[in-house]
Amino acid sequence: MADPKGFLTTGREVAETRPVPERVKDWNEVYVPGSLLPIISKQASRCMDCGIPFCHQGCPLGNLIPEWNDYVYREDWTAASERLHATNNFPEFTGKLCPAPCEASCVLGINQPPVTIKNVEVTIAEKAWDRGDITPQPPERLSGKTVAVIGSGPAGLAAAQQLTRAGHTVAVFERADRIGGLLRYGIPEFKMEKRHINRRIEQMRAEGTRFRTEMEIGRDINAAKLRKRYDAVVIAVGATTARDLPVPGRELKGIHQAMEYLPLANKVQEGDLTVSPISAEGKHVVVIGGGDTGADCVGTAHRQGAASVTQLEIMPQPGEDRAPNQPWPTFPMLYKVTSAHEEGGERVYSVSTTHFEGDEDGNVQWLHMTEVEFKDGKLEQKPGTERKIPAQLVTLAMGFTGTDRENGMVEQFGLELDARGNIARDEHYATNVDGVFVAGDAGRGQSLIVWAIAEGRSAARGVDRYLTGGSSLPAPVRPTDRALTV
Repeated sequence: MADPKGFLTTGREVAETRPVPERVKDWNEVYVPGSLLPIISKQASRCMDCGIPFCHQGCPLGNLIPEWNDYVYREDWTAASERLHATNNFPEFTGKLCPAPCEASCVLGINQPPVTIKNVEVTIAEKAWDRGDITPQPPERLSGKTVAVIGSGPAGLAAAQQLTRAGHTVAVFERADRIGGLLRYGIPEFKMEKRHINRRIEQMRAEGTRFRTEMEIGRDINAAKLRKRYDAVVIAVGATTARDLPVPGRELKGIHQAMEYLPLANKVQEGDLTVSPISAEGKHVVVIGGGDTGADCVGTAHRQGAASVTQLEIMPQPGEDRAPNQPWPTFPMLYKVTSAHEEGGERVYSVSTTHFEGDEDGNVQWLHMTEVEFKDGKLEQKPGTERKIPAQLVTLAMGFTGTDRENGMVEQFGLELDARGNIARDEHYATNVDGVFVAGDAGRGQSLIVWAIAEGRSAARGVDRYLTGGSSLPAPVRPTDRALTV
């Protein structure tokens, strides 16, 4: 194990962020480059090597956290990378973007700040790239079987890499102009620079995975015809149908879904646009939705030069400590301050939008809202609390309700849906259509990046088993699994 007294002698330290006045002027990642390496071995020493590592159950991937903590403490970076990549295809993605349910399950976290698992994870990955430990792993022989993967987000990429390494010929179809799905166009550059995606794509290309961009299944290619061309299909298109806000004034100009707003900002960083057509510059911005997507909108608005930023959340403000109904090792709903919130703006809880007000040209100018409270389990408006705030740009970040039904893919395949509107599947990730599988948010519903990668890996095993009669690929989770953190 790591230092037996590490958790007693070493306090928790996390990655250092750049000063706010500096970082809001650019789109680079908010963290100070190289700030983790001098402290990370000591941080890994805080791992207790407890008898039952609850961090395992907190992680859908089943990451071998105590093992690679021990290797990092001993500065055996090659061994640490091997143990990390044994369960996770893209640890730099999760190390930067995952909310870390593993840390919420850390035994040390019962009465002390938990181990900085995310920071250790991302440091291992970065050291592995720097040392040349991450190389293409092409299969020793080809199976002669072909697989189409629809969608190039974390679930699709994980499934594609696993199936390619198993010897199948894999083609990934992406409707956008670049590979990466929401990793590419939904996650702002300041949270994860896209160079991290690019080098993984090059690794996958070298292994034999093929990529087809600007190809939307259902519109550009008929889904039924695609099924005939390939021996198996994996659907990993995510849950991209955004929840809307049907209140008076919704039709006014300047009100946009978050996934209309964020991709354009990313396209500016890719060099496709000089200025975003939807910009917060000089405007009073209101973000409706208190989750991570809302925080991404907040940080983007800061960098575009917003006059003010207000984030609204219909639920009450979470506490800073675990609620009685969220005991360890469950993933608690706690008040958190992201890097975007550190940069300014106001957060308002327990409010509901009643309507929007615009000018004579049809542009939104004001948002009217009222306070709400729970009574007998129902959310009710509080009389006399109505007010309005300036709103010249409004982004809706209220979550997603299911996979896209407008392009015809679901109907063309003849897929069945579950009660929640997701694509139904069995314990092997197989749909009701022979040879068609589903992984990630398309089958699970809106979830975490770590669940997407885990499901992509597990679906790959289901496909491999379907094509060959058996599989040596790992299966971290089943569709019916619900870890204590979810």
